[in-house]
Formats: sequence, C-alpha cells, structure tokens
Amino acid sequence: MAPLSRSLSSLARHTECLRRVGVFRSFLPNHPFRCGWWKRNFKAVSCGGAGVQPLLQQRGAKNCAASVSSSSSDGQDATERLWSVYSETKRQTEVISTSAVDPDTIFANNEMSLRDIEIYGFDYDYTLAFYSSHLHTLIFDIARDILINNHRYPEELRKYEYIPDFAVRGLHYDVQKALLMKIDAFHYIQLGTVYRGLHPMPDEEVIAMYEGSHVPLEIMSDFYGKSTHGHTMKQFMDIFSLPEMTLLSCVNDFFMRHNIDYEPVHLYKDVKEAIRDVHVKGIMYRAVEADIGKYICYGEQSHAVLKKLSAHGKKMFLITNSPFDFVDRGMSFIVGKDWRDLFDVVIVQADKPSFFNDRRKPFRRVTDKGVLLWDRIHRLEKGEIYKQGNLYEFLRLTGWRGSKVLYFGDHIYSDLADLTLKHGWRTGAIIPELRKEIKIMNTPQYVHMMTWLQALTVLIEQMQAHRDPATQAVVEEWIKEREAMKPQTKDIFNAQFGSLFRTYHNPTYFSRRLSRFADIYMASISCMLNYDLQHTFFPRRTPLQHEAPFWPEQDSSGFGVSSSSFSPPPPLAESDHTGKFKS
Repeated sequence: MAPLSRSLSSLARHTECLRRVGVFRSFLPNHPFRCGWWKRNFKAVSCGGAGVQPLLQQRGAKNCAASVSSSSSDGQDATERLWSVYSETKRQTEVISTSAVDPDTIFANNEMSLRDIEIYGFDYDYTLAFYSSHLHTLIFDIARDILINNHRYPEELRKYEYIPDFAVRGLHYDVQKALLMKIDAFHYIQLGTVYRGLHPMPDEEVIAMYEGSHVPLEIMSDFYGKSTHGHTMKQFMDIFSLPEMTLLSCVNDFFMRHNIDYEPVHLYKDVKEAIRDVHVKGIMYRAVEADIGKYICYGEQSHAVLKKLSAHGKKMFLITNSPFDFVDRGMSFIVGKDWRDLFDVVIVQADKPSFFNDRRKPFRRVTDKGVLLWDRIHRLEKGEIYKQGNLYEFLRLTGWRGSKVLYFGDHIYSDLADLTLKHGWRTGAIIPELRKEIKIMNTPQYVHMMTWLQALTVLIEQMQAHRDPATQAVVEEWIKEREAMKPQTKDIFNAQFGSLFRTYHNPTYFSRRLSRFADIYMASISCMLNYDLQHTFFPRRTPLQHEAPFWPEQDSSGFGVSSSSFSPPPPLAESDHTGKFKS
C-alpha cells in the first residue's frame, strides 16, 4: 500500500473509532482548560487496542477504511479521498451532542476536602458583595470627570461613555506604547487583541513593535501586576479595573482622533490617579451607600452561605480593603443589621496585599461611629471592628494557620497569591465572568465550532508529513480554514479580546495565575450552597502531552464515555461527577 493511502486509511479508522467510541464528547470544553485534550490524545486512541478493535469489525468501519485504503498513484484520486475523509469527519462533528456544564459548579485546581476546613475567610467586594453593571459606569464617569476638572483634560471627553463589553479582566497595558492587549501563559501576545485607543492594531505593526509577538520577562509587570521598577507592562487583574481600561482606551482614542500630541506614560499616570481618587477619596463609597439597591445584588445567596457555615460551627472572618461605613452599609443590606454576629473577626481597610507581608502595622479598633481607638490590641474579639494590622499579628492572635483555613477572594494577586505561597492557607477564587463563559460554551454553536476545529487540527497534524503536491494543496486549504476559524472562537466571548481564560488554544496569562494561586474557583460564593461540608474537590487528571488516558473522561452527567469495552461507572445517587448536589 502506498504511504499516502496508508495514512488516509489510518485517518479513516481514527475518525470512525472516535465517532463510535464517543470520544468526541471528551474533546468538548467542559472545563476552561480542556480544549487541548483531543490534540494531545488523538494518537493515544488506538483502533488496534483490545477495547476498540471489535468496533472495526463492524461494516461501517470496514467500508470507511476501504474507501481510502486502495493504492493510487493518481494525485486527483488522492485529493478526492482526502476531501472524502474531511467531509465524513465534518459530518460526524455536526451531530455531536454533550451534556451542559453547570455554571454553579466549583472547579478544582488542587485536591481539597472541606472536612479539613475549620475557618473560612472572605474578602468583601465581588466576594460577599456582588455589584451590578451600574457600578462600572459610575466609576468611569467619576474618573473621567476628575480628569477634566482636576487634570484639565479637554471638556470634549465628556462625550465618551462607559462601554460595558469592551475590555475583559487580565489584560496587559503597555504603558509606554499605550497599547492594551491579551497575553497568553507563555508571554505571547494574542494577535488581533492589541488595541490602541478603541481600535485594533494591525498584526504587522504589532510584530514590528515587539520584534515578534513574544513579550520578554524583563518588561512584564511585577508579581502583583503593577508597572514598577522599569517594567512597562501593567496587568489589570481587578474587576474594578474594567472601567480603568475603558477610560484609558477612550482618552487615547480622543487624542489620536484629534491629532493631539501626548505622552502615554503621563496619560497612564493621570488615569491611574483619577481611578484611585474615586476609591481613596470615598466618592464611589458615598454614591453606592446613597443607592445601595441599585449597585449591590446577589445578597440573599451570600447570606445563605454565611448562615450555612455558622450553623455547622465554622469560624469566619472578613478581611477587606474597603472602609467600615461602606462595608457596614452593604452587609446590613445583604445580611441584616446583625451581620457582625456571624464573623469572629472583621478587619477593614486592611491594605492588601501589604497586609499579607508587612509585619509592622498594628491593629486598631474602630468604634461603631468610625472613631479610631489607639489602645494596643491583645486579642481579636467577636463583634468588634479592626483596621489595618498585618497577617503575622493576625496569626499570632488567632492561631489560625495552615490548610485548615480557606480564604475566598476575587483578586488573584492581592487576595490569594501570598496566602497560598507563604502561609499555606487554602484559597478559593471568585470569578464572576465564569458563569457567562460557561453559558456560551454550552451553546450548540460553540460546541460544534470547537469540535470541528479540533477535528480539523487532527486532520492537518496527521497529513502534514506528506510532501507530495496533491496532499500539500489539500492540507494548505485545511490550514487556511483553521486560521479563519480562530477569530470566531475569540469573538463568541468578546469581540475585542475573547475569553478570559484562553488565547485561541493556549491558556491566558490570567489562567496560568489562577491555576497556580487558587485551590478551587467558582462563579460566585453561592456555589458553596450546592456542596455539603464534607465534600472533597478533585481536579481532573488531564493527561500530559506524553501520557495516554487511563480511563475515559466523564461527561457532566457522571457517566464515562461509552464503548463496547468500557462499562460506565454507575450514576451517583444524589450528585453529579463533581459531587455537587442536584436541585
């Protein structure tokens, strides 16, 4: 048999096996970091294996293989056979279905059992208190007006309004070049996501500016995502930073549109200062307190989580950078006037992440009227409010150390990094964007698109070694189609920057930090209501590049991939494969 015919036959056998064994279901992105599963394991699915071989004896598999296995020296015949395999593969991907992922699932990066957790800690903003989209508009408007009124920026800037779907969290901003972009886990810029102002930069210009698409480590931001000590990149990891990115882009857009010379570094510092003033000067806090119902949502769910933990005798504490009056107003709205009874320790204006590293700042007690007392703190008492302090003193006074503590926060750096790296606490990341992205990933449009993209990638990978003109011409067509599909996988999430978790195939820089610093992550703290407090979270054992799968992946119903040789595990009586109890 000619080499090309053997490869075509192999492709046909693989395609038929994948269809009949149901492996396509495992390729679907039931987890933000699983889209590469198929490519890694395509060759590991052996049609000659003991479990799959019986399938090949069926008439369909025989006919499919036979249609491409005859020897041929004619390039036209080879081309027709390649396109035949292409068409059959595409047809099969179009009928694939999968069980949807529940957006209320808690996902694990590291094995963790709730039975070991005795103390639960919480951030406040975007952890216990979730805000409506009105808050980002408020921050944008206030900061824009500060630029105009305090920094003497042009009055015409008032024409710019907040664009809710412009930016996503985790982007990098090149302070010196005034470029906003998304970078992957390997420090490569995702071409097509580089914006100057409100308009994308051509790929050729980006490549010329950076002499490629790789960003060297020495110009990346520091550990907490800041642009300091000669670094030129700032990473925006805070949900509150969405208005800041949008304002930066709008001001850049205005200056470029009006052909006004400006210094990008000064513009960045002015916008940064304006955003800081919104928080530090209390402008945002007063506005939210004045209309709490407009800005805060999901209160009843956070309350239910706190009550559940309290009922099970768990210790709880709150550490937030927000001031007491703001927290008190919000928690009274979410929980009630007696919210402090639920917490064993409450710390406000903690100045995270310095709180986790500084050994010098002492705790000060704050009265109900906001008066700061100067007595030395010898113990942290329930019902009292404390300001500033540091984690080392907190550990000394409470004795709450190590893996019996689980702390929840939304900021990967400021809330979670030091706790897991230096102190051994368990950490839970709150990622509100996760719910929207999972809903998109559950749509038939996305499922079919990603299944076909992965199938097409395998076809290209299998045939690229053949250098005869007929094969290469077909493979080039497949490559063009694959490249044309990649922007679609971005735009379905966000037209400018795509998914928070992926740059096409690779994880984003944000994803990399999330997987490193968070034991578990979820869309909101309310997801805890779906699990009992004895539950153990297990991360999926996703095969490494050189590993073969030892057991078929499970879908979200709890069943393994079906085949003639695999018996699916029995369905769980009360919960799905994550252990999350069904309603």
